[in-house]
Amino acid sequence: MSDTNASRIIAISGKSGCGNSTVSKLVADRLKRRLVNYTFHTMADELGIEFPRLLELARTDTSYDRRVDERQVALAQEADCVIGSRLAIWLVREAELKVYLYASGEVRAERIRTREGGEAEAVLEFTRRRDHADRERYLSLYGIDNDRYDFADLIINTERLRPDRIADIIIAALPGPGGERGGARA
Repeated sequence: MSDTNASRIIAISGKSGCGNSTVSKLVADRLKRRLVNYTFHTMADELGIEFPRLLELARTDTSYDRRVDERQVALAQEADCVIGSRLAIWLVREAELKVYLYASGEVRAERIRTREGGEAEAVLEFTRRRDHADRERYLSLYGIDNDRYDFADLIINTERLRPDRIADIIIAALPGPGGERGGARA
C-alpha cells in the first residue's frame, strides 16, 4: 500500500488479544518514537458508535477498512514511529522491522474477556467469528492472508511472555548501524 521510504518505522501486527497495542506502546515509549495505533476502536469512538456495530458495518462496507488502513499508513509515514495494527506488516512492507505477535485463540479470548468483560464461551466464539471475518475481508480487499506472516522479521509467541519482555526482544532485534540485527529471537 505504501511506496515511500519508511526505514524508521517498526511495524507490529497480530490478531486481537495478542498484546499488539500494549507492546507497540511500550516499544514506542522506550525508543521515544511516535505511536501509530489507529484502529476500529478509535474509529468507533470518533464516529460515536459501538464497536460491535462498526464491525457489522465494515462487514458489508469496505470503506471502513480502507479508511482505517489508509489513515494508519499516512500517519506512519509522517515521521519515525511504531505502528501497531492488524495489517501493519503487510501495509508498510518497507518498515525497518516487521514483527508479528502470536497467541492461540483461547489465550486471546481470555485476554479480551479480562479487558472487556463477558462470558468466556461467548467471548471465545466472538473472537473466532471476528478472526474469520477479518481474514475474509483482508483477502477480499487486499489479497492479504493474515494467517500467512512468515515474511515477518520476527514472530513472537506472546502466550508466556510479559509485554515488557516482548518489547525487549523487539528492540534487541532492531538493525544495528551496519544493518545487522540484534541477537534476540523468540
